Amino acid sequence: MAAAEAEATAATGLALADTDINWDRLNKTRFHIIGAILFTAQSALLHPTAVVKTRMQVADGSGFSQMPGITLFRQILRTDGIPGIFRGFGTSAIGSIPGRVLALTSLEVSKDMMLKYTKDLDMPEATRLGIANGVAGMVSNLVSCIYYVPLDVVCQRLMVQGLPGTTICRGPVNVARKVIKVEGFRGMYRGFGLTAVTQSPASALWWGAYGSAQHIIWRSLGFGDEAERKPSHVEMVIVQATAGLIAGACSSVITTPVDTVKTRLQVMDNFGTGRPSVIKTAKALFQEDGWWGFYRGFGPRFLNMSLYGTTMIVTYELIKRLSVKHG
Repeated sequence: MAAAEAEATAATGLALADTDINWDRLNKTRFHIIGAILFTAQSALLHPTAVVKTRMQVADGSGFSQMPGITLFRQILRTDGIPGIFRGFGTSAIGSIPGRVLALTSLEVSKDMMLKYTKDLDMPEATRLGIANGVAGMVSNLVSCIYYVPLDVVCQRLMVQGLPGTTICRGPVNVARKVIKVEGFRGMYRGFGLTAVTQSPASALWWGAYGSAQHIIWRSLGFGDEAERKPSHVEMVIVQATAGLIAGACSSVITTPVDTVKTRLQVMDNFGTGRPSVIKTAKALFQEDGWWGFYRGFGPRFLNMSLYGTTMIVTYELIKRLSVKHG
């Protein structure tokens, strides 16, 4: 009898609780294995926009910074072919697997803890979800920065091979060796402070906006925890994709200037005397293009983050639904 009722419910829709599956309901091994496969596929789809964005931000005297993103994309295809728009992808895809386990675990565990701590507080549910998701996003970013910043330094240097002010390298190992030889191990953490201080609040903004937006959209459509009406799989995907799009668009507008400075700091080698710094990098950028220079690559970044926000969250929520414990 219970099995028949469960099948009937599955046929008509999903409980609204299935839109927010918490850590204790997940099969952790399945979660990380499926996540590694699906997120690698998603990264492959979006990697070309990251290459274009990075080249526009780093371009110094090559004219790339003034090109529309689609024009630069076509030029890379003409000069370097398909491998050109996937520079650094192998290193990024393989290197991201351990970092993703670290990031997703810290995200889900911290979100679960925040939801439990705020359960009895007198506040709107959308606010509580926004706070819990926001804190989880910040914690996850801080933890994963330790792993991802060196990986970013290597991948971004591979993406901009041949541009003025960059060093020619033969593969990821050669990149790491050259950076360490010139600057020591700390060279692999160029931009770490800037990344941690700025991207962690940005991650909090993204996840907080997503959590609140999804809750508000569901309620505006007439869905509730106790409502008899259940969302279908298609409705769930559309709502989560819309919330991800809103979060990604907001985040890209706010974080692009910092991302431009960080990217140049991590890959440029013609920084003059002394160690490269945020101040030196920002001054050079301002001298080249004025305030608009801080929004170099905004178009590809906006596209990348909006598409990333949409595809990432749909993929992520699918992974969680596929990883729910049974029985």
